[in-house]
Amino acid sequence: MAVDERGRAALGARLRAARVARGLTVREVAAGLGVSVGTWSALENGRTGADKARLEAAATLLAVDPSELLPEQANPAPEPGSWREFPELELPAPLYGALLAFVELGYHGATVRDIGRWAGMSVAGVYHHWPSKQHLLVALLDTTMDDLFDRCGRARAEADGPVDRLHQLVEALALFHTYRRELAFIGASEMRSLEEPDRTRIASLRTQIQRMVDEEVLEGARRGLFGVARPREAARAVVTLCTALPQWWTPNGPSTPEQTAEHYIEFALDLVRCRA
Repeated sequence: MAVDERGRAALGARLRAARVARGLTVREVAAGLGVSVGTWSALENGRTGADKARLEAAATLLAVDPSELLPEQANPAPEPGSWREFPELELPAPLYGALLAFVELGYHGATVRDIGRWAGMSVAGVYHHWPSKQHLLVALLDTTMDDLFDRCGRARAEADGPVDRLHQLVEALALFHTYRRELAFIGASEMRSLEEPDRTRIASLRTQIQRMVDEEVLEGARRGLFGVARPREAARAVVTLCTALPQWWTPNGPSTPEQTAEHYIEFALDLVRCRA
């Protein structure tokens, strides 16, 4: 059953409300359905959907009519906005609290009590929705990589030729790492804190983004558009320049995200010795 992002969020809210009304914990529902705590938590938080059979099983366990859980016929999903647009970041309160706590204190330094304080919730309230601090970190990194991968893919698809595609990719990377600097900071600094199999899975997404840039620099060098002698190393340096932005860029600084992106496009084209 395909459900868009808004539909998943609405479904998650209905599942959570039914569970709370039944007086069950996340762990009890997960055990009753024979799924992991992480899977049920993802359902309640709108990060994944469920097929009809699983929803009917949940309805039986939660003692509700299946029609109360099954999503209404969804309207076609709206077209995504431009990859250059960055509306205000909206996260569930526990995730927002985790983001602020991890940026301020680091993953290992932050406690669930710190996360609750930033989220305006009690420790019990955080655990009510998320079974562990690790689940919160995974959700934040999934949010980061899903958004970044989507933006880079759309930016690249709009351009023609390796020079323009490199230009667009660097712009997308620079804009993301300034507008979404807190998420990007966590993405860069806390990969080491991820447990398997999520570490390998998310590292693979990071590698795919690097390969987008690799392919354009290699193709530009092959065509003689870039004069760099070591294209792979240059591509790595271009991405590293962009991913380092959250370490120093602030909205109170002298350059806007757009101005910073323009500067970084110039740096990248100089680095690959663009001849076009």
